[in-house]
Amino acid sequence: MSFSVMIFISLSVIAQNNKVSGEVKDIKGNPLAGASVLVKGQNKGASTDKSGAFSIANLANGKYNLVVSFIGYKNQDITITVPQTTNLVVSLEEDTEDLEEVVVTGVFDKRTKMESSVAISTLNAKQMSLLAPTSAADLLRNVPGVYVNNARGEIANSVYSRGISAGSIDNASGYYYVSMQEDGLPLMNVNYGTDNYLRADITTERLEAVRGGTASILGANAPGGIFNYVSKTGGRTFQGEIRAKVGLEGNGKNPFYRTDVNFGGPLNKDGSLTYNIGGFYRQSDGARYPGYASNNGGQVKANIVKNYSSGSLKIYAKLLDDRNAQAEFIPTQGWADPKIVSGLSTTDSYNLPAFSMQIPINNTGTAIFNSKDKYYNRDKTIGLNWTQDLGSGWTFKNDGKYSAKKVTGNAPAVVTPFATDGIVFYGLPNLIQTGHLGTYTFTDKVTGQTLGTVGVFPNIVDGHFAGFNFVPGANNNFPGSNIQKNSLFFLPLFYQDISINEFMDQFSFSKKLEKMSFNFGGFYANSDVSRVGGQDDSGVGVGTLQDQPHLVDISLVGLDGQKYQITDPNGFMDLGRGGISTSKATKNQLALFLGHNWSITPALNLDWGLRYERTNIAGTNTPATRNPRAYDPTYGGTDGNPLTVYDNGGGIAGTPLAFDKTMKTLSFSAGLNYRMSEEMAVYVRYSNGNKTPDIGNFFSATDANLIASLNTDAQNIEQLEAALKVKKNDLTLNVTPFFSTLSNVPNLQFAFQDATGNNYNPTTLYAKYRTYGVEFEGNYVFSANFSLRAHATVQNSTAVSFKTWIASGKGREYDVIQDFSGNETDNNAKLMFGIAPTYTLGKFNAMLNYTYLGSRQANVPNAFKLPAFGQADLSLGYAVSNNVRLQANVNNILNTYGVMGWSGPGGFPAALNRQGFTKDFIAANPTATYATQGSMPRSYFLTLSYKF
Repeated sequence: MSFSVMIFISLSVIAQNNKVSGEVKDIKGNPLAGASVLVKGQNKGASTDKSGAFSIANLANGKYNLVVSFIGYKNQDITITVPQTTNLVVSLEEDTEDLEEVVVTGVFDKRTKMESSVAISTLNAKQMSLLAPTSAADLLRNVPGVYVNNARGEIANSVYSRGISAGSIDNASGYYYVSMQEDGLPLMNVNYGTDNYLRADITTERLEAVRGGTASILGANAPGGIFNYVSKTGGRTFQGEIRAKVGLEGNGKNPFYRTDVNFGGPLNKDGSLTYNIGGFYRQSDGARYPGYASNNGGQVKANIVKNYSSGSLKIYAKLLDDRNAQAEFIPTQGWADPKIVSGLSTTDSYNLPAFSMQIPINNTGTAIFNSKDKYYNRDKTIGLNWTQDLGSGWTFKNDGKYSAKKVTGNAPAVVTPFATDGIVFYGLPNLIQTGHLGTYTFTDKVTGQTLGTVGVFPNIVDGHFAGFNFVPGANNNFPGSNIQKNSLFFLPLFYQDISINEFMDQFSFSKKLEKMSFNFGGFYANSDVSRVGGQDDSGVGVGTLQDQPHLVDISLVGLDGQKYQITDPNGFMDLGRGGISTSKATKNQLALFLGHNWSITPALNLDWGLRYERTNIAGTNTPATRNPRAYDPTYGGTDGNPLTVYDNGGGIAGTPLAFDKTMKTLSFSAGLNYRMSEEMAVYVRYSNGNKTPDIGNFFSATDANLIASLNTDAQNIEQLEAALKVKKNDLTLNVTPFFSTLSNVPNLQFAFQDATGNNYNPTTLYAKYRTYGVEFEGNYVFSANFSLRAHATVQNSTAVSFKTWIASGKGREYDVIQDFSGNETDNNAKLMFGIAPTYTLGKFNAMLNYTYLGSRQANVPNAFKLPAFGQADLSLGYAVSNNVRLQANVNNILNTYGVMGWSGPGGFPAALNRQGFTKDFIAANPTATYATQGSMPRSYFLTLSYKF
């Protein structure tokens, strides 16, 4: 498939005194240094200098054919006559699939794909403009070997490759093994809501994607891959583009509006100082409309570049201000063929309705919870890229940046059916513990309709207390009884406020010899992270089981005959709950690396490298304890009234618990590349990398025992890969077999429950995974009008060692370990592929992009499989003029609901223990209701772009 981008190169040819001279420039007016200009049939030619100029002397009068070529572009033949004084303008077409394309990611120095022993794919600005991605990560669906789960929307995506995917079924671990980068540096150096701060827009020049391999030594604690979003820079002529995009998401129901602007040019006469500025603003109701905008906000990016005779300096900045919702899981039935439960749909939203309220933060203050803010993401970044030629083959390169990131979460979490006739419903908000027994009444706050009643009474057997009885009313009419009887959606107030201030810098010195080059340097990052909340909710709401749930008012007529108000005027109970934990930590990471490249022969090249990393994470977790007065039935809470139960909760900040851990790793990678001909090359590479625990692992340790048992051992990732690379006429092909092992992986299980309804987390067990497979990537140009691009991954992934706890429902001492070693790993499809034919006729172009994801095991116990599915996206474009273009996109043409993730049956908290469900459970509960997250519903977009 050809994603050809027309790059106009101005070749001014002046033939005087039997000499041809000229310049080679790109569309921005920048000189192309190193372009080749050859006289066909003669042993004469020249290369352009740093200013793009060339000269060919000693030509007799007559006609000649010049061949102009530049790496990454298709050659162009030009006929000239000597002597001649007219200027020629030559248009070269960029070869987007060219293995001679220069890449900068995953290599120590710039080199072509054909020369590099690394699996790297690229998407340029033209290719990306033909797509209508849901998120920045969604672009990676077009890269072989990369799995992307975009079911949550703009943020909270998951990305992994080649089976290095432990925990990927949980969106919170979505970027654990990979490095998402902007302009050569990690977007952030803590894996904590990574894509909250990443947006691909009109300022993105290209995307370079490295799978495995050199990521072990060139990625910061990211052995699974590097995905680098490279920004546009200005040129020597002023240019710009405006894109206005409108659409309908949610299967054509929900409006979408977006504007992108980018422009740049010179700041001085000789064009050595340039600028570029651009960004976007977007407002959309989203694929699953919660009753207010799902996504509203944007970003601005800018840079200034100074090119001088011995180097270049770029200073850049980014300002992001964006509010984004996360789609919740949808109740589903059918293990072999999942279907959304009757009465619900794939376009439903189960987020909170619009409201704003004050919530307590322990005994130290308050915060505003505004549901319309959703996840409010902000990023202020300033950085520089500096390259300096030191002479004698030495080059110095330094990339550094400072960023201040902040996210405020105002959203629910683990939204699942919550049974009103079970002990957890009344135990979680501290009602049973405080003696609030009697008859509860549930009323829809929107319609005023009484939904039903539940009696909560002590169970007395032979004069002794034997638990509680829960008695649903005879006339109960809770919506969604086909999903779970007498149930409501669990809608907790999960407030979090996270600030991340980071400085990072990477420097390197390189020395080029005749047949060798050496690179050595270092990476340093300092990350200060503070967190309020994120693990504890600040109150519990419940909503009707329907699209845009209605919050429910709850009241109680107690056994004492008194009427108690359980929920506040907004519909929430137990405000402040048992307090909110807070955390602060500093992560200091220092890495030293060495790389050596040796051209053993003109065809054979060896490169290898080492990376030593030392990471220290030190900080405190401050757990909270429930206000002891909350257990006093006469306590009136903040308003002093014992009959308003909703404000009787809250917590008291405890004693800070300190942690201070240092982790050290040594990683290695080596590759051998052999160029058999101009059209074919092969390589082989071995890598041994490591992944140390990230800061989120430390923040989860909220008591002294958990801190004492923190496991700081690194996960080990071994990878072996080989590749055949072919570039012949109209065919480009890469075939890459690979093998990887991932060991020392924690199997984290949460929210087990004992017989009294108390939650606990079982002891962590550790696993090992093995994956092998082969990746294919190719492009074939059938004609000037038709091309086909395709990619595929065939793989097999096994849990070599995997054990999990099976909850007893009685207590920790009754739980048992079950061994599932030898099973398939979860969420790894044996087959993934994509195919994209493109047709161009004059001003019209069309592209159909079809992607397929094979069936995947839902968990390592292999309880059931998530089914295979395919998705087709259509792009149609028409060039109205040289400056104006109209494009239409239809995503998910067939409106396929492809299951990407799941949570178990039983409602909260049982649904969270995905690894605890077995084949026996599935067989015994064939009609159980569980929950899934799936691909985005069908959407329509129309984009008008104007270039100037």
